[in-house]
Amino acid sequence: MPRCAWCSDDPLYIEYHDHEWGVPTRDPQMLFEFLILEGAQAGLSWITVLRKRERYRQVLFGFDPARLARMTDAEIDERMLDPGIIRNRRKLESTRRNAQLWLELDDPAGWLWSFVGGEPKINHFTSIAQVPAVTVEAQAMSRALKKAGFSFIGPTICYAFMQACGMVMDHTLDCDRYRVLAAPEAS
Repeated sequence: MPRCAWCSDDPLYIEYHDHEWGVPTRDPQMLFEFLILEGAQAGLSWITVLRKRERYRQVLFGFDPARLARMTDAEIDERMLDPGIIRNRRKLESTRRNAQLWLELDDPAGWLWSFVGGEPKINHFTSIAQVPAVTVEAQAMSRALKKAGFSFIGPTICYAFMQACGMVMDHTLDCDRYRVLAAPEAS
């Protein structure tokens, strides 16, 4: 099956590419998980985070925002000793604070999706060289999240988040997933 050029032959990457990346989700729990994971990626490669995802799910209470919002300093200290995750205190503290802020949002899924007008934006790139790192929509999302108090949500992180959650579909034209995910637009 032809895939986007960024997808290596790593089975974990292939699974992610083929079944998650670019697939629209409005599930608040999944959106929150991606927001936290994309923030954890800051300064690192996505495959690094992807390889640690299952451990993150274990130590971050399945990305339950209500439980993460109550995470204690002692629990953060424990996680700082866990080699199965990215041991960055600022990112872990940000996870707790972002969970608290997430819970204050009336409709986090609807609000986040509003930055793309509520519908997935289907792009038609012929190569990964055309895929931007930042868009106007990602900049707006980043500004709004920062204004609300969130951290580790710069415009590049927000665009990666939008791609992961299917708010934008950036599979390239030569990728089989493009044909699957862009099909409704073609009809």
